[in-house]
Amino acid sequence: MEINVKPVAFVTNKRNTPTDDFWGDTISEITLAEHIPTEAFDDIESFSHLEIIYYFDQVQKETIVFSGRPRGNPAYPIVGIFGQRKKDRPNQIGLCTVELIEHKGRSIFVKLLDAINGTPILDIKPVMKEFGVQKEIKQPSWAADLMKDYWK
Repeated sequence: MEINVKPVAFVTNKRNTPTDDFWGDTISEITLAEHIPTEAFDDIESFSHLEIIYYFDQVQKETIVFSGRPRGNPAYPIVGIFGQRKKDRPNQIGLCTVELIEHKGRSIFVKLLDAINGTPILDIKPVMKEFGVQKEIKQPSWAADLMKDYWK
C-alpha cells in the first residue's frame, strides 16, 4: 500500500540545516499552502499548544536506519528507530508539540518546533488535555542526557 499526502503548510525560520540542539530560541512561521483556505486557521488561537506533523524532506533515503545508537554516541545503547526520535526514519515523518505564539491571517507563529526552513507540514492539530499523557512518563536515562541541550 502506498499513501500519498500533500503538504498543508510550510515552515519559515532561521534554521537552514538540521542540527541536534539549541532549538529553544527558534521562532517558526507556518504558512498555509496555496490550496488550503485561510479559514483552516479559524479560532486556532483558542489553543495554547499545537501538534505539528511534518516531513523530513531533506533526509536522504540511504541514511534511513532501523536501529543504532542515538546520535551515534557509544555511551548510549543500540535502540530501534521506533525507540528514538531521529530524523532518518522509514517514512521521514516528524512530530512536535509547539507553543502557539500568534495567528496572523494565513500564518501562525510557534516556538519549540524543531523543523528547518522550508519543511513541509503534513498536518496541524490542537493539543487537548484529554489526549495528553494519562500516567507518568517513563524513559531511559540516555534520553534525558541526549535532550539536555535540545531546547536551550
